Amino acid sequence: MARTAQCPSCGASVTFRSAASVLAVCEYCQSTLLNQDGALENLGKMAALVEDRSPLQLGAEGRYQGVHFALVGRIQLHYEQGLWNEWHLLFDDQRTGWLSEAGGQFVLSFLEWVPDAIPAFASLKPGDGVSLGGSTWSVTNLENAQCVAGEGELPFKVGAGYPAPVADLRSGKRLATIDYSDGDEAPPLVFFGEVVDFPSLAWNNLREGMPLPTGPSLQVKALQCANCGAPLEVRHEGILAIGCAQCGSVTDPDTKKLISKLKGKEMLVQPRIPLGQVGSFRGEKLEVIGFMQRFMTADGQRYAWREYLLARVGKPGYRWLTEYDGHWNVADVLDDVPSSLNSRFKSGPSLDQHYQNQRYQHFQTYKAQVDYVVGEFTWRVQVGEVGYLADYVAPPLLLTRAATDKEISWSLSEYVPHTEIQQAFRLKALPEPQGVYANQPSPVEERHRKVCRRFWIFLAMALVLQLGLWALDEEGIYVKESFSLQANGDEPLVSKPFVIKETLPTLLVENKTSVSNDWVGLGLVLVNEQTGEALYGSQEISYYWGTDGGESWSEGSPDGEVAFRNVAPGTWRLMLEHEMDTVRTQTIGDQLVVRKGGSSWSNLILLLVFLAAFPIYTRWRMFAFEVARWAESDHPKITEGDDDD
Repeated sequence: MARTAQCPSCGASVTFRSAASVLAVCEYCQSTLLNQDGALENLGKMAALVEDRSPLQLGAEGRYQGVHFALVGRIQLHYEQGLWNEWHLLFDDQRTGWLSEAGGQFVLSFLEWVPDAIPAFASLKPGDGVSLGGSTWSVTNLENAQCVAGEGELPFKVGAGYPAPVADLRSGKRLATIDYSDGDEAPPLVFFGEVVDFPSLAWNNLREGMPLPTGPSLQVKALQCANCGAPLEVRHEGILAIGCAQCGSVTDPDTKKLISKLKGKEMLVQPRIPLGQVGSFRGEKLEVIGFMQRFMTADGQRYAWREYLLARVGKPGYRWLTEYDGHWNVADVLDDVPSSLNSRFKSGPSLDQHYQNQRYQHFQTYKAQVDYVVGEFTWRVQVGEVGYLADYVAPPLLLTRAATDKEISWSLSEYVPHTEIQQAFRLKALPEPQGVYANQPSPVEERHRKVCRRFWIFLAMALVLQLGLWALDEEGIYVKESFSLQANGDEPLVSKPFVIKETLPTLLVENKTSVSNDWVGLGLVLVNEQTGEALYGSQEISYYWGTDGGESWSEGSPDGEVAFRNVAPGTWRLMLEHEMDTVRTQTIGDQLVVRKGGSSWSNLILLLVFLAAFPIYTRWRMFAFEVARWAESDHPKITEGDDDD
């Protein structure tokens, strides 16, 4: 139930609608009133709020998860990048919450008690893992903010200069904030929340004349470069820095003060896409509003790349384009974080990352430095700014972790052909890509998959054909007889007659013997009973086996095969002569099979070798591409030592 009291300074009515409110700012005289058991203590005048063109105001109303709320208080805080607002919400069910408004992003959160031990603010580093509420969170941002001013009713005592150290944490898409503003006097406060879409809150009674966060504002704000005096224009909301194309200096558009200065005009860089250019890219319109060049140094060599800040036209949000040696990527800053957490960033993370069920391999870790800025930016970027980056690849995607001493952010990039960029922004020409980029898709990979699919198809067809021919071969047996070969047998053995109706390319004669640790020589004569034509063949069959040192061994085979080529039609017999050791007393059994020659399994093997050459070649090309990809990474697939070998 609302409580009403009289302002001790001006006599105006002051209403406390929330039972949790202990402080209110009189809207008439700006006195800061502390409620102590119904009595109001005047703490003095509240400092004036800084104009920030926020669309929100006290009394604005909305709905969240079906429950109506109203804005009953606000704290305005200052940090390194500028200002942000924390709006105090009162719901119809008497719950209270907070709506953070910073950089065009809105986060709605609620205070919750947690039983976990909370680490001290001074002990935290970006990237640390913190256990809260049964989950592990990653520290993404640390700020030593200060309260600028407040208004309305608030659940705690604040004033200008009030310190507000806060730590922002993420776990997937969930957000948490640890508020250390009470110092050592009380335990830190923990807030859990989520990013909310501004229009989804169904607002009423917003501030008139202020731009809504539904798209970049086109209201031009004119100023001069703090270094050379050249005219500058800020055309979008939330811009905290603007770079001068004339001298390369960076100016704060709010304070008009110089943020950073370029060493000399020889450092000026010409963007490949002009500032202000609007392009149609994959279903949305994007305007180039900022450009900067960054570089890294490895083995004494400088590597520079270019980044373009793009504003979405007609809706909120920004995207990035990056370019290195003709390779382009479109990138988005992530609202959530990958599932793998690293304890410290500067120590050089070596673990792979996992994001949205995709594994990303660590590619490289490096220090990046800004050396040129022009156009509008949503943070206080400056020449010389240093960040520590780690890239993780899953072509065509690139996951990047950027860290400073205070903040960690993640972005996800996708490789884009330079021709698509050229067409999207209506450019005359862009340089051809040089070399292989970290997340460049392999041009051979899809071809290799197609070749492999065809390999298995052709192999299956060849196998089916071979089995079919083999089955037909079983039906083409002319003779199947058994003979006994004796050492003193001088007369040749003669098979039954068989008829060949048409010329055979191949006639096979198989001898399956019982030779064991012995040998036998066979002479074969194929005789046409009608014409007297004779075809000759011979072979020696030997097979030996035994054990040596406890290991079994064998040599040769008890079976043999002779092929006769181009056998004419007619009635034929096979004469078999044999020779063996004269001291042998036992006979050797021989099963004679005469059959039509068909497909040999050796043909299938030769075909397999031929077909395998194609996927082996494409696989080798894929490997060569990956070697080139990883050559500049922290994990090259072939090192200099390998090359020397």
